[in-house]
Amino acid sequence: MSDVATSEGLEWATARGMGALAQKMGMEFVEFGRERCVATMPVEGNTQPVGLMHGGAYVVLGESLGSMAANLHAGPGRLAVGVDINATHTRSATSGVVTGVCTPIHLGRSMTVHEIVVSDDQGRRCSTIRITNMIRSVAE
Repeated sequence: MSDVATSEGLEWATARGMGALAQKMGMEFVEFGRERCVATMPVEGNTQPVGLMHGGAYVVLGESLGSMAANLHAGPGRLAVGVDINATHTRSATSGVVTGVCTPIHLGRSMTVHEIVVSDDQGRRCSTIRITNMIRSVAE
């Protein structure tokens, strides 16, 4: 993907925003394009009572990235809505920042599937999320 396309995608995503929940969780866009989207989220404030990153926080990061990527793909006059999400947590972050990298598995006219890999500061995979979005026309 060219820097221009990534820059335009990041501008689109920043203008649209990730929503109130993502904002409360401290998510920030790093890169946003049709073939790759990246966002970060702090561990602090998103933990279980024992100090581990909450599994639901990983899922919120994954769903935010996957849904935004699907909506970028859908284009004007169309809306992507989540119909399935699953996550496998393989490690627990305890400090620092986690990074979610979203890549498409399938980009169709009516459905998208994205995989989001969430890693800790050391680059170790903590969670793998897959989200399926259905694309619909926006009723006018």
